[in-house]
Amino acid sequence: MRHSRLLAASALLASVALAGTACAASPAESDETATDEPTTRTVTTDYGDVEIPTDPKKIVVLNYALAGYLYDLDQPVTATIPESADATEGEFSELWGDAPEEDGTVFLPWSVDGFDLEAILAEDPDLIIGGGIGFPLFQAEQVYDELSDIAPTVLVGKELDTWQEQFSFLAEDVFDQADDYDAAVAAYDERVAEVREAITLPEGPVAYVAFTGDGTAYTLVEAVGLPKDLIEVGLEPAPVFADGDFEVYGGGGDMFELSTEQAGQTLTQPTLFVMGFNGDTMDAATLAENPVYAALPAFQNDSVYDLPYWSLRGDYDEALATLDHIEELFG
Repeated sequence: MRHSRLLAASALLASVALAGTACAASPAESDETATDEPTTRTVTTDYGDVEIPTDPKKIVVLNYALAGYLYDLDQPVTATIPESADATEGEFSELWGDAPEEDGTVFLPWSVDGFDLEAILAEDPDLIIGGGIGFPLFQAEQVYDELSDIAPTVLVGKELDTWQEQFSFLAEDVFDQADDYDAAVAAYDERVAEVREAITLPEGPVAYVAFTGDGTAYTLVEAVGLPKDLIEVGLEPAPVFADGDFEVYGGGGDMFELSTEQAGQTLTQPTLFVMGFNGDTMDAATLAENPVYAALPAFQNDSVYDLPYWSLRGDYDEALATLDHIEELFG
């Protein structure tokens, strides 16, 4: 069964809707209504209005971080891209359950030079979903016209920088499944309240730093994404970006590069969260071997904590799992 937490939250809403439908129309009326239903819908995006099928059968998702939303909405994901560009193969998140297998989802080739348009065309999609935060959005913008020639293409704009905003856009605007989104938010808000009551907060404010495979450090912008989400459980982020003289990395807008020399002057917060980028590329124990980081106040106070790498740009399921992780750390 896909995404038991979301399905459980949706059950009551669904039962009420079904009851109302049973009372509202006879079988003959339902058949007549079905024939009159439109086959396309117009979606307003940052890149213009897009006419999409109301019941797509083959969707290509050009950002791994967006695929989970479509699985939650029970939309057919024919193909997506791996988490990392130039990866030789992809791996589906365990949090998605059996959904990728049920959909027969395959991974498309993806490199730092862009998407493989021929591979996308070969999948014969009737809808393409792309955008989100980071490099996939930049690449999709570069070939938006070419993608639109293959199939109607909807890009999730970079201003939608939390899972709530991304999920809301996809569920309500693109797929007309507002009830599913409402159920997801209700379940999440309930879990936030539980975690907030269950934990003892570390000393704040806190900072977040992610490391790529080559050891490059990227500090998270406090007003975007994960740091903003975790305010709800009481983790107040330090104004590292707001008080500094940094430039956001790439087109994502959610992090900035931090040299080792800058780390000692910038990461002075009493609590630090460490994570990898697109993989388990760093943890607190390994980072403590670096003398510059070991001298930071958070390390000196034994207040450095690991977060799963997928928390960085998490979807709905990953946001829930991050709450579980926070509860384990501080409960």
